Amino acid sequence: MTPVWWSQIKAVIRLEIKKTFFAKRGLWIYLVAALPVLLFVAYAIATSGQQNRRASIARQSERPLSYQDLLAVQPGMTSQEVIAILGKPPINFHWTENRPTETGKEREKEPTIEVSHEDYHYSDGQSELYVGLADGKVKSIHLQEANNLGQDSIMFAGVFQFFFLRLAIFFGCLGIFMNLFRGEILDRSLHFYFLAPIRREVVMTGKFLAGLLATCTIFVTSELLQTIAFLWHLPSNVRDVYLNQNHGLEHAAIYLGVTVLACIGYGAFFLVAGMLFRNPILPTAAILIWEAINPFLPGILKQFSVIYYLKSLCPVDIPSAPGTSPVLALLISNADPVSPPLAVLGILVVALIALYASSLQVRRMEINYTTE
Repeated sequence: MTPVWWSQIKAVIRLEIKKTFFAKRGLWIYLVAALPVLLFVAYAIATSGQQNRRASIARQSERPLSYQDLLAVQPGMTSQEVIAILGKPPINFHWTENRPTETGKEREKEPTIEVSHEDYHYSDGQSELYVGLADGKVKSIHLQEANNLGQDSIMFAGVFQFFFLRLAIFFGCLGIFMNLFRGEILDRSLHFYFLAPIRREVVMTGKFLAGLLATCTIFVTSELLQTIAFLWHLPSNVRDVYLNQNHGLEHAAIYLGVTVLACIGYGAFFLVAGMLFRNPILPTAAILIWEAINPFLPGILKQFSVIYYLKSLCPVDIPSAPGTSPVLALLISNADPVSPPLAVLGILVVALIALYASSLQVRRMEINYTTE
């Protein structure tokens, strides 16, 4: 690349960047990028409220309780035995049930007996225990355990893989890269570029880099905010252990890198699609279906997909719950991952192939605004 070409590319980027960030037809992309952030903010608020409520219940207990104390309650115990183990319940509900007797049922009469019910509610500050008693004996036990950071990490990975990658970034790149040339045609302004003393491949490269800068800025910022919201509700000591000892910082860096690679891969696909097709619905549907059926494709065909390499780079595997159907389990799992260096190289190669096809198409591109 000559210095002249590079200076022309920078000029195209300067012209395109404002249009790319503030195009009216692309404002919905900011909403799509914000949705997972709002999801984790709502989760953090709900979890913080739950933790505060459990801490308040624990402070009302007669004595500090541990998780092992909560596990010590067994069905069939009397209320005195429960109170001996856990103390008087901080929250206690009473009510009486009028229950028909067996004799009354047989004679189709209505003699009843009163059954006294109680609900005890305990907490150790992290977990909650609900004990249901009838006639002074434990009939039901429900233990809500503390938030599990491992489960939360799997939840974060699920949102990232199935919403952020497959939908948010996918349609965000569609809205930006598909309009790099289509938008100019609809605005009847593409001829200004083609009449300028600049190679068409240089125009294409500058537009692609401007779109890449915009998508990376939007979605990397979204991913950073998601990580902050995800960690917000954690106690400071738990957060430090997760970040420094449980690979939390490493995982956050990987998620950011995967986000950038997703913008590169999908951006290149939609750039060439915007040049080859007048109607964006057909290529979008085709690419979306191709990405969705990737787990079912033969090995050689999987390599011509962006999501195949992105899933191989994700740091957390999503396990399939027992009883999950084989089809859904195949969609969740990554049965044939590639090594991280090959995954990065695969995305770059797929993107370069798409960009090469774009460079060939832009040379033959003819403008006829009357057909649009």
